[in-house]
Amino acid sequence: MKQKFYTRKNTIVLTAICLATLMFSLEISSVPVILPTLEKILNANLKDMQWIMNIYTIGCTSVLMATGTLADRYGRKRILIITLILFAISSLVCGIAENVSVLIISRFFQGISGGAMLICQVAALSHQFQEGKERSKAFSIWGVILGIGLGFGPIIGGTIVALLSWQWVFLIHVPIAVLAVILVYGYVDESKDPDIKKLDIWGMLTLSVSVFGLTYFITQGPDLGFTSPIALSSIIITIISFILFLWIEKRISHPMFDFLIFKIRNFSGAIFGSIGMNFSFWPFIIYLPIYFQSYLGYDVVTVGLSLLAYTLPTLVIPPLAEYLSVRYRSGIVIPLGLFVIGLGFIFMRFGAMAEHASWLTMLPGSLLAGIGLGLTNTPVTNTTTGSVSSNRAGIASGIDMSARLITLSINIAVMGFLLVEGISFYLNTAFAGSINTKTLRSIAEKIAAGNFSSLHQDFPELAQLDSSGIIVHNALSHGFEIVLLYGGLGVWILAIISFMTFNLKSKQKHF
Repeated sequence: MKQKFYTRKNTIVLTAICLATLMFSLEISSVPVILPTLEKILNANLKDMQWIMNIYTIGCTSVLMATGTLADRYGRKRILIITLILFAISSLVCGIAENVSVLIISRFFQGISGGAMLICQVAALSHQFQEGKERSKAFSIWGVILGIGLGFGPIIGGTIVALLSWQWVFLIHVPIAVLAVILVYGYVDESKDPDIKKLDIWGMLTLSVSVFGLTYFITQGPDLGFTSPIALSSIIITIISFILFLWIEKRISHPMFDFLIFKIRNFSGAIFGSIGMNFSFWPFIIYLPIYFQSYLGYDVVTVGLSLLAYTLPTLVIPPLAEYLSVRYRSGIVIPLGLFVIGLGFIFMRFGAMAEHASWLTMLPGSLLAGIGLGLTNTPVTNTTTGSVSSNRAGIASGIDMSARLITLSINIAVMGFLLVEGISFYLNTAFAGSINTKTLRSIAEKIAAGNFSSLHQDFPELAQLDSSGIIVHNALSHGFEIVLLYGGLGVWILAIISFMTFNLKSKQKHF
């Protein structure tokens, strides 16, 4: 007798897992809205804000591929409960943090537990809903909740700050996680894999060190000096770690990254789609609130509402993307989606350059970028898992998610670097030697972080030269123009590479 989908137990199980995915997705899209607030309250700078976001994704990446093996060995339900408890504890520490250092460290552990929690959700759903139709329904609902968290995260975060405080953007996860633990413990079935594989600890460590080292080099390089001993040491360690990672993955019997999969051109083409989505769209959501709040002067709720145009299309476009993929194939739709993201960034650049810039001038570009992501996301997920045999779907999904998070971490750092460089260039041109270069660099970093309130107090020479603040605001706009150009052109290049990979005239390999 087939199990009915809408049973009390199934409903509770799905509710529990959807609560977990809602927390994970909100931590990605709701936190950017509060970064300008954190900058003021915790005396944070731009680099601190980059690390607040970056360290979460690095934490996710570090455990992503290993969690599946741990869950298979010790039980998917057991590991899911542990990760939910760890997520609640780390969220609590984030909420009560009184300085940036504690917040960044706790965000790292929040990322570790969040990434592990995400993998366990998929494993638990797959076991709990085994019939084809019921599994499809379960994952469809799970995907909608994930999209709601990502799409409505900005306005949820903004509303929480307006009604309560920034701490509750983190603390809200504690009662949700407790409820999820109770439901998972009471209703989710335990499952293990009798054919468990060996945990690739060294591969996990070397990849994590590589990502962290490169991010550190990009983020801290300008202050340390890119040729300073510390900066050079970090990039050398990064290169050595990455070479070791490649060597390990080719030597061990059960690697977390099976590079043979990349010989499948549909898989490789889709991975360029994963990279393209996280090259510009998701990294820029960290900086867009700074533009709305500091340049346009919007309050935190208005910022959240303005960001809806950027995120909501990612929720409503996927059904169209699935239809287009069936009719025209993913090899056309994925590069098309990347192209539309790039077009959105170019339109946003023109919106930022408008004489009377506002959310309206940014609206067309924001919508296009969101539509492009919506066109790309679902076909990428379906293609990465569908282009390999079922026994390699887990590895394919893990590589896809790792590609997204690694690209996100690196480009958060790159965009921050370009933003400061663009502002610095404008200030150097505007003041033409009236203020020394080191001071201008400090001013640029404060502007990039959206910290206008203390500029004239901290830099009296700036108050004399730009008492009205016009140059400062124009410098911020110029920095954003550089970032938007980078995001647009970069994702267009990846769209071309993806299209060419999909359409190579070579025999398709199957594994």
